[in-house]
This record gives sequence, structure tokens and C-alpha cells, in this order.
Amino acid sequence: MSFSSSSSSRKSRRTTSISNVMYTNAVYFPNERIYQGDTPAAMNYGCINHVYYAFASISPDGGVFLSDEWADARAPVDGVQGGLGSLMHLKQKHPHLQVILSIGGGSSSAIFPSVAANTLYRDNFARSARGLVDASGLDGIDIMWEYPCDAEQGHHFLALLAAVRLHMPESHYLLTAALPAARAVLQYIDLRRTADYLDYLNLMAYDFAGTWTHRSGHHAQLYAMSKDETSGASGVQYLVSQGFLSQKILLGIPLYGRSFLHATGPGQKFKGTGGSNGTFEYNQLPRRGTKEIVDKKSIAAQCVGADGGFVTYDNPDTVKMKAAFCKQKSLGRARGREGQLTESDSNRVQGTAQLLIGFSSGRSTWDAPETFSNSLPSRHSATER
Repeated sequence: MSFSSSSSSRKSRRTTSISNVMYTNAVYFPNERIYQGDTPAAMNYGCINHVYYAFASISPDGGVFLSDEWADARAPVDGVQGGLGSLMHLKQKHPHLQVILSIGGGSSSAIFPSVAANTLYRDNFARSARGLVDASGLDGIDIMWEYPCDAEQGHHFLALLAAVRLHMPESHYLLTAALPAARAVLQYIDLRRTADYLDYLNLMAYDFAGTWTHRSGHHAQLYAMSKDETSGASGVQYLVSQGFLSQKILLGIPLYGRSFLHATGPGQKFKGTGGSNGTFEYNQLPRRGTKEIVDKKSIAAQCVGADGGFVTYDNPDTVKMKAAFCKQKSLGRARGREGQLTESDSNRVQGTAQLLIGFSSGRSTWDAPETFSNSLPSRHSATER
């Protein structure tokens, strides 16, 4: 690869991005999208300032490497070579843009426990991650370990963050990690110490219900209807109660819906799912012939009928409500997953996506909820399609 970036210029870019941009709207760009004709240049950088390039892989000894060298560095993309080459070119056009390498996800997540448990492997992970970031001109890394499952793994997770910060200091590199909102997972991690290492914690406030659950449910509800349910708000509350700074929390908002056939609402038995692996992309919702409604207690949108049964998702109204919640709780900034906001006529999100939203303190002049709802892709109504 021919991309490069000095640490001094990286530090300057970080300072500019964090101090002058009122919000962060980040999105994952999976390298597999390149084979489907989607490219980084199609995204709207008027509302995106962080891109997570996903995913880099991990070797058993902790080495970090590109998972698809052709797509990442050699394929013709946007007039240059590779998805990373395109993003480096876009960084020159958009000085506010930060590009972060997301490591793990999918099958690579299974390697994290053994790597994080070994001192030498942790050091190798940190060194090789920095080498790849420096060689590519990136701004930092995102750890997508899905996810520490017991107290021992929680301890090793913290040790891995410490190793990364030893080689990638905060003054020059971004370090983020994605964690679920469930207390059952978060309880294994020393969250107060985790905040010392991370720039942002990307709270996976979605997939609370799906094919793996016995009953239907809102998969990204902001508020739970019972104390036994997980929600975005409960995840935030637990993080803060354990000493994690609210300013470093990004609330995940999915741009896809989950389907439950033969159900008409949450809390019901269901038989099978519709869509692709139980999901519909945001631009496919609401389903044809259905009526979209918003549950204002849980803060979730839904439609019922047609080929999806009960489908639960977020729409512009719920995003406004969640954005207001983030502002009220002084949460960090914002990000999105496995998708892209395009500048096509339909301004659709290509692929499965997630916004992560939050607000830095002291920026009350920005009308946050409206801005975030405007960054959502446009949709056809159920009667139009």
C-alpha cells in the first residue's frame, strides 16, 4: 500500500475534528460492499465525519491484517486502488473525516479471547495494528470483540486496551470498542478503567430480540417495558452507574428492522421470520400494505402484516426521540454500522446500517434531533411501493 500519514498531521486532524464538529455521525463501510458496486465516494460526507472500515482480521498470534487485500488495496475503487485508497483520497477532500479500522467482527471475534489472554499476543496485536494504521494513513482502530463472556475475559479485554494504548497513544490515535447494552455482558468489564483507554464506547443498543428469542420484541427499544428487558436507556444507565463517562458513550441506532412472522406485536410467540435472515433494510420499510406506527413508550417503530409479520425498527420519529435522549444525557457523538449514506436520488442506506448518536456538552445551539432525522435515508411510503 502507498498510503501514509505522519503522527503530527494525524494529531492535528484529530484536534480539528473533535473540537470543531458539533456532532459525530459515523458509519461502517464493510469491504464486501465493494463487490456489490458500493464505494466510499457514494457516501454523503456532509453528515458523516467518521467511517469505520470493516473488517480487518486477526491471526492466532495476534497479528492484524487486511481481510481482503484485493478489495482493500488493489481493486479499482472511485478512480484509485482499493477501498482504503478511496477513503484516503476522501480524507484529503474532507479534512474533518476520520477513518478508523474496525478489527474483528464475524469469525475473527472468536480469536480475541486467546489473543487477549496472552501478553505476547496482546503486544503483537497492538504493534501490528499500529503498523497497519500508519501504513494506511488511518486515524485509529475499533475493537469489535463480540464479546467478553466472563470475568476473566473482561480482565483480558482491559489488558488488551492497555496494550493498544501503549503503542497507540491517545494524543495521536483513536481507540473505540463496541459492546452490547446488556448488563449480563457489561458486568464482566471494569467500565471505569475502560473509559480511561477508549475515546468512545459504541453501545450496541439493538438486537434485543430476534430469531434467538422465544418471543417477539422490539429489537432496539430505548425504554424497556419490564425490568427484565434490556434497552438503550438501561445500557446507558448501567455504564454511567459504573463510572463510564457519558460523553464517551455513542448510542447505536439500527437502520434495519427485525421480523417476527405470525406475531402482531412484542411479547408474542412467533413462527419464523421474513426478509433476509430475519431482517429488512431501512429502505424496505414499512412493508407494502402495512401501516407504520410508533410505540411512544418504548420508543420504537413497527409495522404489521404482509410478508414481514411484526417488524420492529427505527424511523425518523424514533430517531428524533433518541437524539433528544442523547442530548439530555450528554452522550458523546455518533456512528453507523455496516452501511453507507449515499448521495443517490433516493439517498438510501446501502446494506445493513446503524447510526451511533450522542452530543458533546456545551453545544446547545445545535438543533440535534432534526439534524439526525435529516441524515436518515429517504423511504417510499407503504402505499407507494
